[in-house]
Parts: sequence; C-alpha cells; structure tokens
Amino acid sequence: MRSGMLKTIASAAISLAATGVLLLAVAGTAPVAAQTSDLVSKQAFRVCADPANLPMSDRSGAGFENKIAELMASRLELPLEYSWFPMATGFIRKTLQANACDVVIGYAQGDELVLNTNHYYTSAYVLIVPSSGPLAGVTTLADPLLEDKRIGVIAGTPPATHVARNGLMSKAKGYHLMVDRRYEDPADDMLADLKSGAIDAAILWGPIGAPLVKASHPDLKVTPLLSEPTPPKLFYRITMGVRQGEKVWERKLNSLIRRNQSEINAILAEAGVPLMNDMGTGPLELPK
Repeated sequence: MRSGMLKTIASAAISLAATGVLLLAVAGTAPVAAQTSDLVSKQAFRVCADPANLPMSDRSGAGFENKIAELMASRLELPLEYSWFPMATGFIRKTLQANACDVVIGYAQGDELVLNTNHYYTSAYVLIVPSSGPLAGVTTLADPLLEDKRIGVIAGTPPATHVARNGLMSKAKGYHLMVDRRYEDPADDMLADLKSGAIDAAILWGPIGAPLVKASHPDLKVTPLLSEPTPPKLFYRITMGVRQGEKVWERKLNSLIRRNQSEINAILAEAGVPLMNDMGTGPLELPK
C-alpha cells in the first residue's frame, strides 16, 4: 500500500514486531496505569513523526499531519515538539514506547501496538489512472478493463490481495512497503511510472496518493476503491496513537478531536485527502 507511511494503516496490511510483553502483562493494574499517564509531558505537545513522509509529515511542517499537530498543540496551549524517526519497522518501539513523545498523529484503528483514540477520519485506497484514458471509469479491481493492464501496487498491502484474486498479478509491478522515504519513495516512483507509461494504473493509500495527484498531477484521476465485493476491506479509520494504559491522555485527545473535528476536516480536505463516511460506503459529506 505504501511507503513508510503505510505503516500508519498497517494494522490490516502487515504484522509489526512483537512489542511490550511487560506492558501487556501489567497494563490492567491501576498503579501502572497511573505511572504511564505520568509519562505524558505537561510542558509540550510531543509528537512522533516521520521526517520525510510528505504529504503526511516532514521536518518543514508542510504535511497535513503536521498541521493537525499544530492545531492540537494550539488548543492545548502547549509548544509543539517532534521526535523524528522513519515510519518503518521499530517506529513505535523507538519513539512512543521509548517515551520520546506522547502521540502519533496518524495510526490505524485497532493496532495493538498503541492505544487508539477515537478516529478522526476515514479514508481508502485509491486507483489512479490518466483522466482521459480508457480506464477513467473503472471503480473496482474486478473490472474487465483491467485485464492485461500493468498495475502498480505496494507489495504486501490489502489491494495486492485483490490484484492477485482478479488475476492481475502477472503483469503487476510491485513497490516496496517498508522504506525510509529519505532514500526511497515508492509513491512518487509509482506515479512517475504511470506518467511515463511504464504502468497503466496505480494503487495507493488515498491519503498519500490523492494529495500527490492534487499537488503535481492534474491530468490523473483518483477513484476510491469502495466497491470490492470480498475482503480485505480497502477503507480504514485513522486515529491518534498513545501508549497503552494512558486512558486519561486518550480521553483528553478524544475531547480535542471532537471539539475540533471541523477544523481537522478542513485541513484534510485542503490537502486533498479522500474522506469517506465511517462505513466506507461513499464520500464524507462536509458542510458547505
């Protein structure tokens, strides 16, 4: 599904290294819950983020997750501080679990490595094709028009299962999932291959692919993949991740998300993130 960012939604796509046996053993006790809550800084809003993961985050603060972090920090009336680490294997262990920060802004709902807040948006994988080409009307990977087409897909992600099931893998081009985007950029590489004609269609996680298209590829069309008839699903609810046991901090962030949802939606929409309703059946209707 993605480059390093796809780790953010990887609860359904990949298995992360086993973590925190000690946390799992003690998380249910009241004293430990109190101690873990005390780890949250009262002096700054400390965020774990990838330094080179646009359109989501980077050191310059240009990503939409950077802007959401800025919003949360301002509402808490705290300075924003980052702990930078590539969004790849070991990210949570070396940042959040190491107490280098207190929150990951974007994380898939249900991943056991973190305690999830309430989700603040839902999005989906997308099919990207030339807007004036013969595939512009395709809405599902089962469409006969995709037969014999060269499709770009991130290896090991949910769409790859559908590509294989529909007999499209023989001509598919795979791109790496777990990368350090300071040195390798599968999403940009895939879109460059699409523009050059090396592939006929690209499948990317929507919050990566759609903003890149909006920013630099006006001649490409983005279609959320919401019509696949069989699992795995291709839409995911995105939360903020905190350390296991920090229920007080989780509830505080839930309150911030609820009170500032319209501002969060505006940031995401401005970036070009495809926002879906909670059930993944269609686009989210935003107030005008």
